[in-house]
Amino acid sequence: MMGKTLSAIVAIAQNGAIGKNGDLLCHLSADLKHFKALTMGHSIVMGRRTFESLPKGALPGRQNIVITRNPDFSAPDVTIAHSVEEALQKAELPGDVMIIGGAQIYRAALPMVHTIHLTRVEASFPEADTFFPEINPEQWVASPEERHDADERNPFPYTFLTLTRKK
Repeated sequence: MMGKTLSAIVAIAQNGAIGKNGDLLCHLSADLKHFKALTMGHSIVMGRRTFESLPKGALPGRQNIVITRNPDFSAPDVTIAHSVEEALQKAELPGDVMIIGGAQIYRAALPMVHTIHLTRVEASFPEADTFFPEINPEQWVASPEERHDADERNPFPYTFLTLTRKK
């Protein structure tokens, strides 16, 4: 893997959901700040549909790598790749390469992921249509949890934790 460590960053609801209709399940201000702090200055990898769901296109301060099967796809400030492996080879920034979604990309990358930066949203979204692949607890060590209650900017309680793959 050319010395690059692969991480995933994701917010998962109690029912394993990560999205609905090509968008986030909910708006948690603290999770968006957490996401920005963890990904800033890194190469981030996402699928084309995740990229197209970003309100302003490529995320500033990061190398945006979009995995697509479409040979004609291009977008400003984006590096194109056609697989997780190719995305890793094209990652130019120091530090972890961060997988940011969606479900197909998480599924393809999970066997190679060393760290999962997880926001557990303490709510269930029955209308969700996109889910994170199952995380086998036998394969991961969890950091101490940082639990937060809902407030005016975060409509649901949530927990930040980091899962590190066991050796």
